[in-house]
Amino acid sequence: MEKEITVYCKNTKSYHVYPAGISLLEIRDDLRIELPYPVVAARVNYKVEDLNFLVYKPKDIEFIDLTSPSGMRVYVRTLSMVLAKAVSELFPQATLRIEHPISKGYYCTLEDLGEPLTPEIVQRIKERVDAIVAQKKRIYSEEKQTTEVMKLFDTGKERENEVSLFETFGRPYSRYFRMDDFIDYYTGVLMPSTDYLYLYDFVPMYEGFLMRIPNRTDPSRLEDIVPQPKMYEIFNEYVGWNKIMHINNVSQFNNLCRNRRAFDLIKVTEALHEKKVASIADMIVQREKPVRFVLVSGPSSSGKTTFSKRLSIQLMVSKVRPVPLSLDNYFVNREDTPRDENGDWDFEHIDALDIDLFNSHLKKLLAGEEVEVPTFDFAEGRRTYKGDKMRLTEDSILIIEGIHALNPSLIRDVPAEAVFKIYVSALTTISIDNHNWIPTTDVRLLRRIIRDYRYRSYSAQETIARWGSVRKGEEKWIFPYQENADVMFNSALLFELAVLKRHAEPILIEVPKYCDEYTEAHRLLKFLNYFVSIPDWEIPPTSLLREFVGGSSFRY
Repeated sequence: MEKEITVYCKNTKSYHVYPAGISLLEIRDDLRIELPYPVVAARVNYKVEDLNFLVYKPKDIEFIDLTSPSGMRVYVRTLSMVLAKAVSELFPQATLRIEHPISKGYYCTLEDLGEPLTPEIVQRIKERVDAIVAQKKRIYSEEKQTTEVMKLFDTGKERENEVSLFETFGRPYSRYFRMDDFIDYYTGVLMPSTDYLYLYDFVPMYEGFLMRIPNRTDPSRLEDIVPQPKMYEIFNEYVGWNKIMHINNVSQFNNLCRNRRAFDLIKVTEALHEKKVASIADMIVQREKPVRFVLVSGPSSSGKTTFSKRLSIQLMVSKVRPVPLSLDNYFVNREDTPRDENGDWDFEHIDALDIDLFNSHLKKLLAGEEVEVPTFDFAEGRRTYKGDKMRLTEDSILIIEGIHALNPSLIRDVPAEAVFKIYVSALTTISIDNHNWIPTTDVRLLRRIIRDYRYRSYSAQETIARWGSVRKGEEKWIFPYQENADVMFNSALLFELAVLKRHAEPILIEVPKYCDEYTEAHRLLKFLNYFVSIPDWEIPPTSLLREFVGGSSFRY
């Protein structure tokens, strides 16, 4: 008698009986699952699996489309593999690098092309991708002994990274993906065939090209191309620095750590940070017209607070007296706070701040007048005054940190020459390998999980549950203004994921396996598994990373 299994489909909110070994594709078709956009994968017991996944035991199943962050990752990985195959067919001597997200897409380069990368070459790549998509080629997920997989990938210089990556895993078996005779490695699942790709583009950008993807909230259209020249420059600078250090990917980093050179890397990376902070302080002091207000903005867990403290030290070295001012003091009273679409208080809205009062105070300070700075009572939800007076002297500069610091509305009545604007973010510049990037948001999420657990008594489940709302606020109130900055500071540290690993793993393991947040916790645990772990005793007490893992000599 054929064994049967019972599955629960979260999309239909019902139980269904099927023969053991049925695929997710067959279940999708049988249940006639219809989502706003094509189904690209499914969460099986809260783990993302491809649609060819075979179900042998009772499971909870939820089919997902591109409106899910997990579904978008599946789509982008699949597009990346088709792009890699197209490049290998057109330019077998070249090495494709999908380097980092930028301008709402992914920046790609071709190394060893042998000729300049022209718009005509990018168009040829696009046409070849179109042809592969039209051929509806199957994409197979295969698993073999790691030694055998390494032999498959050991076919030339461009594959050295993958072979070295498999060596670092320490697993007896490894998974890879195949399309015809083309094989590649990706950190998560892909779609079953190329015809699932319906919207994409490739356009020349700088020395490479941009891989465009569907809009994350409206996948019926492409993401807009947002010019980010300053962001590109900071990425390009650090990628170049990584090449000098011969650390372009995780396998090279892990090998360095195994050769007991991690502590040297910590010293050099921290020195680079200090040099950058000092350079920014010099830019402020050497301005032709005196800077009176320094505005520091950046997304959650970017390290704005520690950066501001380290910048203050460097300004004092230059005989400038930094004076901190918190935007939190200028919250409007609770009843005047705007609400979001769900009717909840929206504390991240620009109108949650008393912009008129803030601008009035800045104008008075600029004129040499004294102001009484308010204090916001979060328990009562009201602004109070406790006699805190402030006046700027000739040798003092106001340091203002907050998510709205680069929003023009914040300083609408202040002369532009009196203001210096800084954007801080953690821009990870090493990759898993040539075709697998490290999302910058993952580094910030790991930082926040550790900090929330250590200092705010929040579990990883609670932090992950809030992360979607945090990201939504960043997209609305921070990212649109980042190019307004006079300078950008990359707060990422080349070694930090190896340090965050030992702090984050025990916290992530506590996330229950039966909740929505487990999907993200499981993905992050898999991601951290790519890195060796290193201790943090060599990290100086003034390091930006200390803000999250503890042991900082700064007071927060």
